Amino acid sequence: MPELPEVETVRRGLSPVMEGAVIAQALVNRPDLRWPFPDRMAERLTGKRVLALRRRSKYILADLDSGESLLVHLGMSGRMLISGAQIGTFYHDHPAPQKHDHVVLHMTSGARVTFNDARRFGAMDLMATAGAEGHPLLAGLGPEPFGNDFNGPYLADRLKDRRTPIKSALLDQRILAGLGNIYVAETLYRARISPLRLAGDLTESQVHALVPVIREVLAEAIAAGGSSLRDFRQANGELGYFSKHFQVYDREGGPCETPGCSGTVTRSVQSGRSSFWCSSCQR
Repeated sequence: MPELPEVETVRRGLSPVMEGAVIAQALVNRPDLRWPFPDRMAERLTGKRVLALRRRSKYILADLDSGESLLVHLGMSGRMLISGAQIGTFYHDHPAPQKHDHVVLHMTSGARVTFNDARRFGAMDLMATAGAEGHPLLAGLGPEPFGNDFNGPYLADRLKDRRTPIKSALLDQRILAGLGNIYVAETLYRARISPLRLAGDLTESQVHALVPVIREVLAEAIAAGGSSLRDFRQANGELGYFSKHFQVYDREGGPCETPGCSGTVTRSVQSGRSSFWCSSCQR
């Protein structure tokens, strides 16, 4: 599932085409994805101007001049693809309609934004922009990693006395919004912390040191266009290249990249999900 860097990459790709532009026609080709689409979604989108495109955790929010916001979640395989517009050095003609093109936004500029989702685990909803943070999918989220509310004292307070593994704690969206399995693995490797360590057993200095490392990993991933493992594509159709810089994720049996470390990358299973780490230098 796309994590914060992938969703932010898509948001940035959509921004030049959607922000300030009018949706000339919205086509909704099925009644639902993961959940039913809101009533009259095509009608409520058609003719509306997109005032701003923003991200909250793993969700994209398009604020409309109608006073509503379109919420988009990419799910496992969802893609927001642009055609008929110049995006940097990329230009794609409008392709023939595809089987899994579930929502298509025709912009007055001639550009087209297509939500394609083969597995249909994605989601879209419309809600009032005022109070959007109270939407059931957003209300319980923790602070954004790049926001001022996320800092050492905050994280230390949330991890204090927790008897769950630090990996599980960092994946908890109520503590920190947007982190997923890939970036938690890379963060803990750089911080030299075992994913098996109990969150409450970390020292205060270790917890405080996690904050800049989390931001560093996410910033590098965004700069690389996210990570493409199976389905993820940027809005221009290109792959994300941070996967080329993985130090532990999906590198089971490979050598540890820490200078002077002779260990190898280990794969463990925690709560049904793979953890990749070096048992020699992550303690």
